[in-house]
Amino acid sequence: MPEPKVGAICWQDLTVPHAAEIRDFYSSVVGWGFQAESMGEYEDYSMLPPGETTPVAGICHQRGCNAEVPSQWLLYILVDDVAGAAERARARGGRVLDGPRAMGGGQFCVIRDPAGAVFALYSSG
Repeated sequence: MPEPKVGAICWQDLTVPHAAEIRDFYSSVVGWGFQAESMGEYEDYSMLPPGETTPVAGICHQRGCNAEVPSQWLLYILVDDVAGAAERARARGGRVLDGPRAMGGGQFCVIRDPAGAVFALYSSG
């Protein structure tokens, strides 16, 4: 799979209070397998299409570093500069709900746009 480019949707997570239950729901409904990801005191999950080893989504507990992330499917859009994009979002009527902060070797933040839709920005650098 080619590396995503700036402006592309590069990941999606579902953050919920009871990740293992929801993991099992999606495993049953759409056939996803999973790989546990240690978060220290608990595990989040990378979800795998049937027969695949490359994850297509994450299912995360709404606690620890994700305590402020809303319970919903969250799309991550790749940007060059998370902090700069967050400031531009604020200037255009958006609201930063979480971050910017470190995640997975990069930076991310969660934004609510002026219409109320929520998404994340991510930068690998």
